[in-house]
Amino acid sequence: MEIRAAGPGDVAGAVAFHDELVPYLVVTRGVLSRRLGAPVAPGRSTFAAVDDGRVVGWATSNLIAGSDPLDGEVRVLVRPEYRGRGIGTQLLTATHAELRSAGATSARVFAEPGSVEWAAQFGYRQTRQVHYAGIDPGKAQPAPEAPSKVRLVPLTEVEPHQLYAADQVAQRTKPGDARITSRPYDEWLAAVWRSPDTVLDLSFAAVYDEQVIAFTLGIGDHTTIWSKMTSTMPEYRGRGLAKLVKATALRHAADAGVRGMYTANYDGNTPMLAVNDWLGYERIATHAVLISPMP
Repeated sequence: MEIRAAGPGDVAGAVAFHDELVPYLVVTRGVLSRRLGAPVAPGRSTFAAVDDGRVVGWATSNLIAGSDPLDGEVRVLVRPEYRGRGIGTQLLTATHAELRSAGATSARVFAEPGSVEWAAQFGYRQTRQVHYAGIDPGKAQPAPEAPSKVRLVPLTEVEPHQLYAADQVAQRTKPGDARITSRPYDEWLAAVWRSPDTVLDLSFAAVYDEQVIAFTLGIGDHTTIWSKMTSTMPEYRGRGLAKLVKATALRHAADAGVRGMYTANYDGNTPMLAVNDWLGYERIATHAVLISPMP
């Protein structure tokens, strides 16, 4: 058994590992290859547990962009038949060290219900639940009619500063435990707009008076997409715009040959859960959201 920093040679095994255990997390070959090939960044890490050439455990850490105080997020996965051997503890310890060195004050993890008690020994306490759901985009509800003077466009037809302005509002007002303030434009441009993981052509915005008033943003490839963020600006909420942009994105994804779209929502995010239910998303899993202070 070897536990070490993951490298490009682990991509195939890691994708197969995730497809078997948690396919709804949308860990694609392209996304993972770019992560492992990217320059070192504070708080970002990827570790593998390998037994006789087979990936049996995987862990990642990242800083939560724009959080103040600075928070981190962790994910740890171990094959069921390998649990109870200390692998998860070693992986979690390694990710904690990365976040601590980057100045994170806490860590957030989404955990299977059966892991909550195990995580408690590291200081984790549950704050809420998160629900994962997926859909074949070809089976989604048709998009409702757009309000007068509202244009529905792919993000490739939006100026980046327009989406940035909307995304900053979305990050500050979304449900969650991290306190999000702001993210520098240049950092956002590189991490979101110019990221090869972002599918701008299959992400959509509702534009009114040259302002993005609602949008949905996906990452992945043109086979499987993770719906990372859907938001409506506060003054335009309650008008069905989230349904509009998500249904439009699903229709175009189906036309492009996408076979699956996935997303996650906190249990307190009642409006978006209702939107996804209306669209036809089916719930796949529910995880506990756990927070631990960094010692």
